[in-house]
Amino acid sequence: RKDMFEEVLKFGSYIVENLTQYNQPVFVYIPPHAEVRGGAWVVIDPMINPRIMEMYADSSARGGVLEPAGIAEIKFRRAELVKTMHRLDPQLQWMKMNAAPGVVTKEDISQHEAELMPAYAPIGELFADLHDRPDRMLAKGVIRKVVPWTNARTHFYWRLRRRLDELPLQRRVEGRAPQMSAADVERVLCEALVAGAGLGPAHVHDDRRVAECFEELTDVDALHAALDKIVDERKSAV
Repeated sequence: RKDMFEEVLKFGSYIVENLTQYNQPVFVYIPPHAEVRGGAWVVIDPMINPRIMEMYADSSARGGVLEPAGIAEIKFRRAELVKTMHRLDPQLQWMKMNAAPGVVTKEDISQHEAELMPAYAPIGELFADLHDRPDRMLAKGVIRKVVPWTNARTHFYWRLRRRLDELPLQRRVEGRAPQMSAADVERVLCEALVAGAGLGPAHVHDDRRVAECFEELTDVDALHAALDKIVDERKSAV
């Protein structure tokens, strides 16, 4: 009700609408110990405009739709916790083996399960938290790179310089091949820099080297020619 009163959804939709139309580089960075959840993630998801948006995170950041406790309540309920106890706890295994002869009663087993519950309940939350960590986000492709806070300023300086230099080339590619995905456009740009600008293949992912390559570039026509050739080859191969 509070969100509706303060028009949070309304202004969130304005952010999404403007991001879809924006045509300059946008970097989203999750700083140390910060979390992006639920509706906040939807508003800044790079999939809104993958051609200009990129997301990064510090190694201690977290991100996901639900918090670990909420996921654990859905995916790792009491029944799953009890199964885990019986699989891992030697005392419960012994009690289960001796339940039939009458040495151990069901009440004894239930009591021991209750004693173990405080120790086992956080397991589900910890497991869910592993899925919200930057390494997992990187593996799933929802962030571009894990950037430590200490290196953030330098990283984004060179990244922005590179992206601003690449934008005219990116638009040139999109004009010749509008159906090409953002990932394919990026690969084409890297190939063109190697073929037409003399950049070493090992440096195509080094933002500083690429930015310096643009700065030192003297023959723009050669780069454009290499770019057009690669795009035409991609189009003919489809």
